[in-house]
Amino acid sequence: MTQAEAQPLALKGVKVLELGALIAGPYASTLLAQFGAEVIKIEPPGKGDPLRTWRKLHKGTSLWWYTQSRNKKSVTLDLKHPEAQEIVRKLAAEADVVIENFRPGTLEKWGLGWETLHALNPSLIMVRISGYGQTGPASQKPGFAAIAECMGGLRYVTGYPDRAPVRTGVSLGDTLASLYAVVGALIAMHHVKVNGGKGQMIDVALYEAVFAVMESLIPEYSVGGNIRERTGSALPGIVPSNTYLCQDGSYVAIAGNGDGIFKRLMAAIGRPDLAEDPALAQNDGRAKQTEMIDGVIAAWTAQHTLDHILETLDAASVPCGRIYTAKDIYEDAHYRARDMIQSFELPDGQAVDLPGIVPKLSETPGQTRWLGPELGAHTEEVLARIGVTPEQYAQMREAGLA
Repeated sequence: MTQAEAQPLALKGVKVLELGALIAGPYASTLLAQFGAEVIKIEPPGKGDPLRTWRKLHKGTSLWWYTQSRNKKSVTLDLKHPEAQEIVRKLAAEADVVIENFRPGTLEKWGLGWETLHALNPSLIMVRISGYGQTGPASQKPGFAAIAECMGGLRYVTGYPDRAPVRTGVSLGDTLASLYAVVGALIAMHHVKVNGGKGQMIDVALYEAVFAVMESLIPEYSVGGNIRERTGSALPGIVPSNTYLCQDGSYVAIAGNGDGIFKRLMAAIGRPDLAEDPALAQNDGRAKQTEMIDGVIAAWTAQHTLDHILETLDAASVPCGRIYTAKDIYEDAHYRARDMIQSFELPDGQAVDLPGIVPKLSETPGQTRWLGPELGAHTEEVLARIGVTPEQYAQMREAGLA
């Protein structure tokens, strides 16, 4: 046993039943599994979660799958069949948390809705993630992160003002919803285990998860009718905070928007006059001179290489950084020192590195105990716990139910 394996897991003993596929629901249960929860993932027989074949594959299996499904137990069941539905009800009866991300109404159609499961297990916490939530006029529409990011306000403010809005390079709406789902599950679990309360249903909408991080978007509109627009790489109204072209064709991000930081930045680039200008001492004054300040910084970065800029600004304690690629991340000493790149082996012995676990707990850190499993790898084991005999399991397999 390694030192990491000997450390306690904060969620040991917590049982999570995962229903659904792809990103938002499964990523939420991944986070719980990293800290010791037993996650039983239900997948359709034969094909499994579509994520198994998304993006880059290694011998037919997605590399994304191996990281997102680590520490989970894969159980195959055809949820459209009554016998499989009954098994899910038995699993939910002994679970602490059920996480699902089907379209609202789907589980009710299968006899697996909140009212049914709550009646079987009054302490159950059911996390329901969908595009638009369980209620409201849009609740029955299919929901994907790309659309949620639009509806939540993120897409409109992302990009340059003279071009079409752009998306981030990851499914941000899904992962934001996953984080809110985990927060909700842990709050509800505290209420059950510490306050002696009942289980409850947690309704997470993708668009609301995006909307919740949109800062002052709505107050600014409600008070002054202001609609925040796209500003490219700048941070609107917070000056200076932008990305600048370097002499060698690289880009550098500089965040000099703190009052003291701005003074140090201007001194470092040879503009002490601006550092001491009382009109620029605070952000509201600098915001009125955004174009001028950005022009001064851009003129300086255009004369120097990225490495020189980083060295100069680091010495002046000005927040700055390169725009990291996957290669940059992989080779970065700080990532390595923080154990944020971890090495494993795929089933065929191929070496693979996965992201480390966030957040870092001093006494009960998360662990990767195994990578995303083969389809149905744990079906017989899990079903045996609820009384399914090997003969019954074989019959289910033959009938295509598991």
